[in-house]
Amino acid sequence: MSEHPASAQPHHETRDISLRAAVMGGVVIGMVVGGLVILADVLFPQKSLDRLLRPPFPVIAEPALQSDPPADMAAFHTREMAIMNSFGWTDRPRGIGHIPIDQAMQETLRDGIPDWPQGDAP
Repeated sequence: MSEHPASAQPHHETRDISLRAAVMGGVVIGMVVGGLVILADVLFPQKSLDRLLRPPFPVIAEPALQSDPPADMAAFHTREMAIMNSFGWTDRPRGIGHIPIDQAMQETLRDGIPDWPQGDAP
């Protein structure tokens, strides 16, 4: 048999939680969080740091954007192709020059690459 007499109407158990304790706990947590916010504001005064740091920084220039990227790329490609298909000096004092790419590929096929391992290609 049970120790408690049967109740006609079901209800919550009043001893599981105290409304007063829950409200007081919420108030205490709120006060602690508020106190920490105020303490952080006192320890780290952002407004005075903003005033100290603002003037000495230089103004950063805006990026130089291209007005016509496709035309710039075409001009770049034309310059590079002109260099690749011409003779010229790379380092004149040291006697280093460049030759057209087609001629360089033909000479590489004809003479090979020095110290390149010989063997069948995979």
